[in-house]
Order: sequence, then structure tokens, then C-alpha cells
Amino acid sequence: MSRGRKLDIFIGAEFEDRWSQVQSPRKSTITSEILEPAKHTLHFSKEKRRGKVVTLVGPFHLQKEDAVALLKKLKKKLGCGGSYKEHFMEFQGEPKTKLRELLSVEGFRFKNGH
Repeated sequence: MSRGRKLDIFIGAEFEDRWSQVQSPRKSTITSEILEPAKHTLHFSKEKRRGKVVTLVGPFHLQKEDAVALLKKLKKKLGCGGSYKEHFMEFQGEPKTKLRELLSVEGFRFKNGH
């Protein structure tokens, strides 16, 4: 290909059709319905934020007040900090084993392998 030639790339939109936003369905849906603890299926994930490890647990389908109360109780028993954001609880550090025991006592279930 010579340097003076331009590539003809078809993007999939024509100027006569007017531009429109492409709607793609979400792969996972977040429901806002309230579930009892036995119907939850939680999973763990770890992230590094500013060099520190953060453990995420969720998604929780609880009212915000109930989730914050549960978070406060768990933080007190674990002795670590944390927060509740977008249906997930975030805990400082890696308290996965203790956290799993405490949540299973409360009646929550986990995905296989988590």
C-alpha cells in the first residue's frame, strides 16, 4: 500500500440514515427486587486499589438500610473497614474465609467455587 492512498473503511452507518445510538442488551441484569437471604447467590472478587486489596461480595438484593446494618455488623465482627456500593459490599483486606462463615450463619448462599 502506498503512502498516498486512503483506506476505504465501512463503519456500518450512512449519513443519509442519520446517526442513531446502538442499543445492545446487557449480559446481566440487576434487579431491584428484595430477596430473603436464602435466595441470594453471592460471589467474591478481589481488586487492588492504590496498592491495597479490597474484597467485594455481592450482589445483595436487600433494602439499603438492611444492607448497611448487615455491613456494620460484619465490619464489627471482622475488625476491618468497608462500604456498600451498587449492591456490593466492599471490605478492606482479604477476610474471605471469615466473611464466608459469617454470611452463611446469616443464611446467605454462595456460587460454586466461591
